[in-house]
Amino acid sequence: ALLAPARPRRQGVHPQASVDPDSRVDHDAWIGPHCSVAAGAVIHAGVQLASGCHVGAGSVIGAHSRLGANVVVCHDVSIGERVTIAPGAVIGSDGFGLARDQGRWLNVPQLGSVRIGNDVDIGANTTIDRGALEDTILEEDVRLDNQIQVAHNVFIGAHTAIAGCVGISGSARIGRNCLIGGGAGIVGHLEIADNVVVT
Repeated sequence: ALLAPARPRRQGVHPQASVDPDSRVDHDAWIGPHCSVAAGAVIHAGVQLASGCHVGAGSVIGAHSRLGANVVVCHDVSIGERVTIAPGAVIGSDGFGLARDQGRWLNVPQLGSVRIGNDVDIGANTTIDRGALEDTILEEDVRLDNQIQVAHNVFIGAHTAIAGCVGISGSARIGRNCLIGGGAGIVGHLEIADNVVVT
């Protein structure tokens, strides 16, 4: 049987998208319907934004990255090349930073950002919080399943794969080439060496 021809990759900006004139969108990118691209954002060549995506002010999406429907990239986030982000993921929302003051909670400003390396996969409805002071970092070729929570200031080393419903608390450091099984919990400020398997 003959194979069906590949669907051509779209280019340009859909008429129902909102692109700030102070952003930079490469002519070879595709901005789908109901997307919004804020001032100062940079969208590189070959990027594909499915419907309903938001790219915040000052964020950068590297070449040939693909964002599924309704992905939110908050302000000043850096995403590398050939990154795939599945629908519903949120990158760069405020971390859960709280301090007590006379019996009440105060929100601690989250001043860092998120930096994602090349060739990373991020699953559906996964959330990656921005850092409190320094950045939350995912190195190259990290693979995250669906519904994972990555808290503020977390570091995940290159080629690490993490299965669904894992929760990683703030300032944890996970080494390179690690495998983290589904539903695992990693407490804050813990450091995991390279080549560790957690079931």
